[in-house]
Amino acid sequence: MSTGVRRRMGVEERRQQLIGVALDLFSHRSPDEVSIDEIAAAAGISRPLVYHYFPGKLSLYEAALQRASDDLAGRFVVPEEGSLGGRLLRVMGRFFDFVDDHGPGFAALMRGGPAVGSSTTNALVDGVRQAAYLQILSHMKVEQPPARLELMIRSWISLVESTALIWLDGRRIPRTDLERQLVHDFGALAAVSAAYDDELATLLRESLRNEPGDGPFTDLVVRLIALAS
Repeated sequence: MSTGVRRRMGVEERRQQLIGVALDLFSHRSPDEVSIDEIAAAAGISRPLVYHYFPGKLSLYEAALQRASDDLAGRFVVPEEGSLGGRLLRVMGRFFDFVDDHGPGFAALMRGGPAVGSSTTNALVDGVRQAAYLQILSHMKVEQPPARLELMIRSWISLVESTALIWLDGRRIPRTDLERQLVHDFGALAAVSAAYDDELATLLRESLRNEPGDGPFTDLVVRLIALAS
């Protein structure tokens, strides 16, 4: 007959458990609304024991954000196969999977949450943006981007972030439509930037060489032609 005695966790195992519990709670409610008592109860331990592993809520919050930011940065990594438009569409699907699953946590990560102004939080957000930027360059097979390409990609990443935050407030546009629209935004921004830069125009032609007739960038061209007619 089972005695019901719980297995004792090691220090790092317990820390990871608490981070997971906190991240799950932060994913459903704003971190400001989640108390240490709730985290302790969800983990099945006492409040003082939480403080044994983390000196305060802020340190636990930052650890949860670290895990979330690592996950979010990884959403921009997809196999470098197929067309650029197709890959970006898969990236947006993976990105919005995260946004869908971790709405309040995503908002807290992008806006700073209770750690607003924290150098740790700012560094995490900047790390996600930099990882996304480097992955987009990798998808375009560009190692030394011209200035306008860097500006365009970083502007697009900011657009994706702000669009996701606005979308979370009501989700009034179907998610799949929004994902495709953001890929179209990438193509439109790239085309406008390329019109001012011959080097970027050459890079863009190379990146779009394998775009299929039913790909998102071809769809964008068709929609623009229809709009102008």
